[in-house]
Amino acid sequence: MYLKQYYLGCLAHASYLIADDRTKTAVVVDPQRDIEQYLQDAQAGGYSIRYVFLTHFHADFLAGHIELRNRAGAQICLGQRAQAEFEHRALRDGEVIEFGEVRIRILETPGHTPEGISLLVFDRISSETVPHAVLTGDTLFIGDVGRPDLLASIGVTADELAAMLYESVGRLRQLPDSTLVYPAHGAGSLCGKSLSKETVSTIGEQKKANYALQPMPFEQFRELVTSEQPEAPGYFVYDATRNRQERPDLDRTMQSSLQGLSVADVLRLQQSGAQILDVRESIDFEGASLQGALNIGLKGKYATWAGSLLNHDAPIVVIGDDNEEEAIMRLGRIGFDNVAGYLQGGMSALERHPELLQTISRQTAVALSESRGQQTVPWILDVRSEKEYAIVHLEGSHNIPLTHLRERLAEIPVDRPVVVHCEGGYRSAIAVSVLRQGGRTDVSDLVGGIRAWIAMKLPTIPEKTLVCGTKICEAVV
Repeated sequence: MYLKQYYLGCLAHASYLIADDRTKTAVVVDPQRDIEQYLQDAQAGGYSIRYVFLTHFHADFLAGHIELRNRAGAQICLGQRAQAEFEHRALRDGEVIEFGEVRIRILETPGHTPEGISLLVFDRISSETVPHAVLTGDTLFIGDVGRPDLLASIGVTADELAAMLYESVGRLRQLPDSTLVYPAHGAGSLCGKSLSKETVSTIGEQKKANYALQPMPFEQFRELVTSEQPEAPGYFVYDATRNRQERPDLDRTMQSSLQGLSVADVLRLQQSGAQILDVRESIDFEGASLQGALNIGLKGKYATWAGSLLNHDAPIVVIGDDNEEEAIMRLGRIGFDNVAGYLQGGMSALERHPELLQTISRQTAVALSESRGQQTVPWILDVRSEKEYAIVHLEGSHNIPLTHLRERLAEIPVDRPVVVHCEGGYRSAIAVSVLRQGGRTDVSDLVGGIRAWIAMKLPTIPEKTLVCGTKICEAVV
């Protein structure tokens, strides 16, 4: 048996290829939408991808089951509770798919979603009775379990899902301790609250270390798995719905989206309601950018913030620096197929149009500290989460999480300069672009965020010292 894990860091997403060397049959589990890596590895091993499994309808990305069906002829396999528009094989609890020395047995594990399944994978050469691994989807993570409150499944309450999850965790706990655990997500995913950076474990290790696998009454379990969950991006319900639907594949949408546009084309689209997305790094965006553009850099949590702040119906125009294809493909990974094209030539196309450009000032921590003693004190906007703000913040700062900035713009004064910061600078760059879209001109971005402030030993509430390994140093930006 051949089993390979593929890990996509920007989405904290794990997918899998399982193959049998004797029959040259392969399956792919929970694939990302751009499927070339699976096809290439299958070709290199001489395998034919006959099946593609979804452990559930994912909410944080658009899966590649349609693409593998269209390109490889793979049969789509779902749990029997799944309701989908496309033709698929509905698999019951305990049902087996076997090829050569590989056996896959279905284990119904609802809770994160009603249709959730796990896959017990047997290497028959090693053992006919003890599973080599269990692919748990979003039911069991390393260090956590899938949250039951995403509301991706209409008509099922969080309490009902928590009850299902409680039973599913009990079933997984009964597996042999040696069984490898391969989940669909790792640290950074919003499908849980405390996922480990590790991408593989064992049932035995999880029984020792995972809080959700400890024996406890249901009421205690429900409280643990539903409390303090991070806010889910708005696109999650949209993606969960699209994963159920028949739709165009990524190749087709990329062909229509990879269109070079002139400056006149971009302006025409912008005036008719298109969203201008600048994917360059913040220092370049703030040095010069098209008025009205939203900055979400490719080198941060691009997919999460694009899904949170962009509309999946209005056209999108991308501005980049020779990375437009990657930017558009990564939008496609989360189901945003509404890209009308990209600015041909990037910012160089705007060199003859200075009247269309804007700049955004950048302020150092020392300069901000000194300005707080001046007559007109800057209004400091902290766009981190409420939880981060509670850990440490600047005295006199105001917390409006980036996810709620647009709806709360009226809270920001218009008669004072505004300085925006986050942890390290990624979210604040997005925030200043949102403020400029909202008509605010006297805004600055704090270079290096609160990390830089603490590194300069400037005062915070409570007092903090920047030490590698602390929450401040490791916080996700």
